[in-house]
Amino acid sequence: MLNPADIQRDFKEFLEKKYGAQVSVTDIPQPAADGGGEGIETERKVHRIDFDLKPEELEAYLDEYVVQQREAKEVLATKICTHFHRMRLDRESDDGEEGLVGGIKNNIILVGPTGVGKTYLIKLIARRIGVPFVKGDATKFSETGYVGGDVEDLVRDLVREAGGDIELAQYGIIYIDEIDKIAASGTVVGPDVSRTGVQRNLLKLMEETEVDLKAPHDLASQMESLMQIQRTGKVERKRINTRNILFIVSGAFAGVEEIIRRRLNRGAMGFASGNDGRERPRERTAALRRMRTEDLLEYGFESEFIGRLPIVTVLNPLDAGDLYAILKNPKSSVITSKKRDFKAYGIELAFEDEALKKMARLAHEEKTGARGLVSVCERALLKFEKKLPSTGINRLVVTEAVVEDPEAELRKLLVLNALRRYRESFFNTYRIALDFDDEAAAVLAQRSEALGTTPDALCQEQFAEYGHGLKLLGKEQFTVRAAMLQDPKTYLNELIKAHYSKEK
Repeated sequence: MLNPADIQRDFKEFLEKKYGAQVSVTDIPQPAADGGGEGIETERKVHRIDFDLKPEELEAYLDEYVVQQREAKEVLATKICTHFHRMRLDRESDDGEEGLVGGIKNNIILVGPTGVGKTYLIKLIARRIGVPFVKGDATKFSETGYVGGDVEDLVRDLVREAGGDIELAQYGIIYIDEIDKIAASGTVVGPDVSRTGVQRNLLKLMEETEVDLKAPHDLASQMESLMQIQRTGKVERKRINTRNILFIVSGAFAGVEEIIRRRLNRGAMGFASGNDGRERPRERTAALRRMRTEDLLEYGFESEFIGRLPIVTVLNPLDAGDLYAILKNPKSSVITSKKRDFKAYGIELAFEDEALKKMARLAHEEKTGARGLVSVCERALLKFEKKLPSTGINRLVVTEAVVEDPEAELRKLLVLNALRRYRESFFNTYRIALDFDDEAAAVLAQRSEALGTTPDALCQEQFAEYGHGLKLLGKEQFTVRAAMLQDPKTYLNELIKAHYSKEK
């Protein structure tokens, strides 16, 4: 019998010669030692899905992590909990009934601008319930799959997220972003693909269909099937049913508010615009809350597609106060993640309240919602993250000044750290507590930068005689002031002369 590993190696070499070294082939599962079965069996993990979770319990969980979005959290918590409770009812039914024929799942449309927490909410829910979650981008798919893949790949990804557990994957959640980009409306600019074709393909998944786990375009899977035929004379087709998979789609739906206005026959009345002619975010949200199925049909969605997405909820845009609340939340992923980045180098990171407010204001100016917080935080701390691990500094307090001018504050911090090192060395050698006033520290910083050296090295040179000199003066502590730096040696000599003149 041919060795599968040899077949895989030869096939990979063939592809690399024909298409280049960038071609990769997924590892093929090796046959078991006894030559039977699909491959090496791994220990099956036991997953527990919380079918008993109540809507109020899930909403309270979301409140711990997500600010604002009261309506969206209420809708998601209620309809998703109901979805899983209905599945439990079907599982426990003893009358042989497999649910209602043509029953509609609680598939959901989320409408809202970028960075308001749409993906985050669904990830939290999937984690709390204990089901696999995958996210896809509607713009990556086409009717034939030539852009980025087949829509059925989303279902296969669920199985991978479930560790190969098909039963668990059949209770998973598929989240598809930028769904508005596959509308056939002329109001949307999108990829040059058959948008209605993608809608029809997604429709099949949202209803109920069987998806073959071995994709036709997956060479490794096809090779595995060939080897299975060689071993057993037949091939086992593994499939996953999409009946209980929950589909949640989202998008900004730019331009749909104009359709809503026309339907309401109100034009711009009631939806005021800002001075620059653009609609204010919260007024746009008010319009979106009046969206109906007919508006989505006019926008470019097919009726069957929208019919499989019966729940629509709108998320609010976030203002500076909301972004500040996100940063203040003890479970904020922005702050906790950045603290862990610095903790990895043994550096404690702390944030002053004014710094958080400044970050929130800057992020709001970027108009990308909560995503702007990450960008602002990275801009403020990147240079500190690069430099501090090499300095021995083990604590950084992020102030408003750090957020406003990171480079200047980093230079100041490095100077203070260098002077601290010099003071410690000076005290350990002479037992004299040396200090520098702010003006003297600034002068030393400027001089050391001009000379291409460090402040502590400059101090070693400038104050080489100060240890013995201050001992002669009987000093236990001494403050270096800017005026002394004109000629430190002469200044010390004058101090000693004056001291001994008094003694005479």
